[in-house]
Amino acid sequence: MKASIIGLDIAKSVFQAHGADANGKCVFKRKLGRSEISAFFAKLDPCEVVLEACGSAHYWARVISRIGHDVRLVPPDRVKSFVKKGKKNDAVDAAAICMAATHPDTMCVPIKSEEQQGVLSLHSTRALLVKQQTMLSNALRALASEFGLIAPLGTRHLPELMAKIETSADLPATMKQSAMLLFEHYEKVAQSIEALEVQIRARAKSDEDARRLMTIPGVGPITASLIVASVADIGSFASARHFAAWLGLVPRQHSTGGKTRLGRITKTGNRQIRTLLVLGATAMLHRAHKWDSAAGQWLCELMARRPRRLATVALANKMARIIWALLSRKEIYRPAGVSVSAG
Repeated sequence: MKASIIGLDIAKSVFQAHGADANGKCVFKRKLGRSEISAFFAKLDPCEVVLEACGSAHYWARVISRIGHDVRLVPPDRVKSFVKKGKKNDAVDAAAICMAATHPDTMCVPIKSEEQQGVLSLHSTRALLVKQQTMLSNALRALASEFGLIAPLGTRHLPELMAKIETSADLPATMKQSAMLLFEHYEKVAQSIEALEVQIRARAKSDEDARRLMTIPGVGPITASLIVASVADIGSFASARHFAAWLGLVPRQHSTGGKTRLGRITKTGNRQIRTLLVLGATAMLHRAHKWDSAAGQWLCELMARRPRRLATVALANKMARIIWALLSRKEIYRPAGVSVSAG
């Protein structure tokens, strides 16, 4: 019997396919090796193929799409909802992928192109190096504090701290050697981060959508480039609220007895974009009192009404909604609140 939908559980070497008809009845279960995937799908009539949006999913989605099938990616958390407790294997996962795809509330993940994934690799590498940079900075400060040396917060003070260590006659040579290794590694990482940011900024300036987003206060080239590379099709989000929800910037809803209570933000979706928007919102609130504009007044009123952290998240949510509007309408942001078409 012909399958109308196939759930494919992907892995490093062994894949599991679960075919179902239009009524959801299983018509086949098949274990496949990595080298068998292309040949297997080439023999099938065009149908809907669903994968879980995990590692290498975008690659396989492109491969299977080129064969002629309609490929969709579903979020891992949706698939998890359809896996029965106590039953966890590749065959069960493949069946759960099918069920998740047919559920009306499932929002699919847009398939990324090779170019988009290439740009995202710059961002993921940068994020990793930034974490390493922070770890090295903290390690150097901790080492120095054990010998009575401290430095003010901020990366610009690390060279001063290192100079104190080198010129101190009371410190053991072994400590100086350890400090020098940490500092040299820190500088190399900082140089690598700067090299990546140069590439990201250049790409952002050459991309029309990224330039459009950079007209929004609090959105720089790093944030704009990441959003453009992450969002394959802004049309896949029905509204600005859907986009903000995808970024995890909307509050959880708890309803009981006809009453609805809003909780903390969901923090689902793309954590890296959400973090950058929150950082941008934090910077905006920090200098809001210096803006002689309607936007500055609105920010000051927001901080007066809400706790600082809550105001920051509210502003990040507003920024996400503006991003959706500009990308959807192909417009640029105007400080007065009026958007006009980009020429």
